[in-house]
Amino acid sequence: MFTISYIVLIITATTTALISGLFYAWSCSVVPGLARVSDGTYLEAMQQINRAILNPVFFMSFIGTALLLPLSTWLHYGPELNARFWLLLLASIVYLAGTFGVTMFGNVPLNEALDAFNLSSASVEELATQRARFEGPWNNLNIIRTIAGVAALVLIILACLNPVAETTRPPVVYR
Repeated sequence: MFTISYIVLIITATTTALISGLFYAWSCSVVPGLARVSDGTYLEAMQQINRAILNPVFFMSFIGTALLLPLSTWLHYGPELNARFWLLLLASIVYLAGTFGVTMFGNVPLNEALDAFNLSSASVEELATQRARFEGPWNNLNIIRTIAGVAALVLIILACLNPVAETTRPPVVYR
């Protein structure tokens, strides 16, 4: 029997795995690949990627996780606070601050500044300066959000594996 709280937990684990995997794969494949290209090519590629990623599939995992983690935590809240609740609470804090927050207040402002940069009229020196302003800080923030996403995922997996009794909320059971 699966309760609503357990179904939400499974969906939460899935969305967290998807977004954490995206940031991880980016770190170990796209970053090294783009490091090998010219400044103009790098900046154009990042502009296009940053525009393309704003799509429903990305938002489903990125924003979905930001909504589902607190919901899942709340669904596992009860008079007797168990390990599953605490693991989910910690996962929520780690994801919301380290992945969602870093993205929204770190990576997104860098993306917006890059998007406003006119590549076609920039000199070689301006391209090099813009890349230097963007690449290092952006990659460092990506490392932080990747680590936070993976840490949140591990906490969710531990919560899934924790054999606790359901909270005292009346369960909704699907068969």
